[in-house]
Amino acid sequence: MPPKAASKKAAPAAAAKKAATTTKKTAAAPAKAAAKPAAKPAKTTKAAAKPTVNGTTTATKKRKADEEEEDDDKENIPKTKKAKTAVTKEAPKKAAATKKAAAAPKKAAPAAKAKAAPKKAAAKKTKADEEEEESEEEAKPKKAAPKKKATPAPRARTPAVRAPPRHPHTIGTKINDAPTKILDIYVFGEGTSGELGLGSKRVDNKKPIDVKRPRLNANLDADSVGIVQISAGGMHVAAITHDNKILTWGVNDQGALGRDTQWSGGLRDADADSDSGSDDDDTGMNPVESTPGVVSAEHFAAGAKFVQVVTGDSATFVLTEDGRVYGWGTFRSSDGILGFSSKVQVQKYPAYLSDLKNIKALAAGSNHILALDAKGNILAWGCGQQNQLGRRIIERNKMSSLTPQGMALATKKIAKIACGQYHSFAVDTDGKVWTWGLNNFGETGIREGAGEDGAVILRPLLVEALDDYKITDIAGGQHHSLACSEDGKLLTWGRFDGFQVGLAESDVNKDDLIRDEHDKARILAVPTVVPTVQNVSHVSAGTDNSFAVTTDGKAYSWGFSANYQTGQGTDDDIEAPTLIDNTAVRGKKLVWAGAGGQYSVLAGEASP
Repeated sequence: MPPKAASKKAAPAAAAKKAATTTKKTAAAPAKAAAKPAAKPAKTTKAAAKPTVNGTTTATKKRKADEEEEDDDKENIPKTKKAKTAVTKEAPKKAAATKKAAAAPKKAAPAAKAKAAPKKAAAKKTKADEEEEESEEEAKPKKAAPKKKATPAPRARTPAVRAPPRHPHTIGTKINDAPTKILDIYVFGEGTSGELGLGSKRVDNKKPIDVKRPRLNANLDADSVGIVQISAGGMHVAAITHDNKILTWGVNDQGALGRDTQWSGGLRDADADSDSGSDDDDTGMNPVESTPGVVSAEHFAAGAKFVQVVTGDSATFVLTEDGRVYGWGTFRSSDGILGFSSKVQVQKYPAYLSDLKNIKALAAGSNHILALDAKGNILAWGCGQQNQLGRRIIERNKMSSLTPQGMALATKKIAKIACGQYHSFAVDTDGKVWTWGLNNFGETGIREGAGEDGAVILRPLLVEALDDYKITDIAGGQHHSLACSEDGKLLTWGRFDGFQVGLAESDVNKDDLIRDEHDKARILAVPTVVPTVQNVSHVSAGTDNSFAVTTDGKAYSWGFSANYQTGQGTDDDIEAPTLIDNTAVRGKKLVWAGAGGQYSVLAGEASP
């Protein structure tokens, strides 16, 4: 899996680089030709043959060597003003489709050919007729060209794509507090894509995959690493350390980790491995992805202090003390990669989002993000196909969904935001819940449209069924949701046929159930209290499983468990909330739970 991911990204990145390089080579060609006037007659044919394809040979080699050192994401960041025009033209092609990016050089090449063609034709004739005097005359005009383009040539190399600031802002006024409580991190689930962060090999005779019950992650040791906040995405995880580092691990196919994870071991001989009998010790996972790694601080403004990180399916975003936001990765739609922004398809390293200021909190769905600002306003961006952005996205203008935009809620100031995979929530200062997005299984808590294919809530609506509760935390899975109230009650609703809500038919009002054509209960359309768990302070949802953490530090799980993502030690579904209990977490005070597609994470207060 790792090598495939690397090869897929290398092609579009290389193609885009060639396009940018080709536009600059015409300027560089004269300078190089002037550098060796004496040697020109002897090598006229060879020197002239290659410019028709890519420009001058020397410039190509130099440029290629320079570009191989540059980060893939920087080609999407505006460079110097001189190079900006070329980048702007190529960026939309890359965002539109990978195939277009590969074709881009063909459009850029004609410009170079138009100027180089006459010289090439002349060069061939001079050699065919063996008239060296004419070939020397051909070289003379090239000496005049350097005078005009001698200055641009260095400038094209000086853009030093690293030189322009990626974060052209200074640190602003502190509006957010960074977390300080150090956490122990426990992981469980399948983990074959490195999401557990246990590395790629056995440790103490324990495999880093198929972890059936919570295991303390030694790679995230409280003393040596000190995690203070963590987020579980679809197939990757990100965390903040006590000393202000961002760690990431898991799948990096679309830049979700924000760091280089190339691994030479990904090209090893599969037949040789099968003969070696090493499968028991080595899972074949990329150790650079499956082991927590630091995202370089060079991508952030000097002095930036991190307070929150959130993860989607293929993207990661981080919030700072002064309310600024950085992000990397990409968003996907039903058609494939949608893009990171209107100009960048895949952002491989952290980029500053200049449209966002004074942000207090972030929330992530599978492919959309919500941001809450200091005034209580919500901004949303990402994929909006299921109306999870709270605004209608027209297909021909779908790229506009990648720009953060505010949304109107007829309510008081919003205090909390949360996302399901394809739906969204906002909780106001009175504890009332507003919702929008996909609703085919009643996951929003609104009965309207539940049970209908493609049903959506177009604009934020009040969840009246929760009016009697002051909601303090809320979460959404793929097609179900759950919340807890100020007095510790646990409520669930949405898809019912896979034990996602943790209730049996006998536990709910039959009028609140929606049945399918076979009279099977499919949807719990009304938020309903789960009586078996009390004093709940935190809730979390995976794709089809759920978690509740109580004020006394206990964690309960239920739902789909085929990959051990409930932490109950079985791949059978867990029908009702069940205490997660093993030697790793027994006696520990757990404070948080998170779930991805096939794995889950618990966090507890570290021992003093």
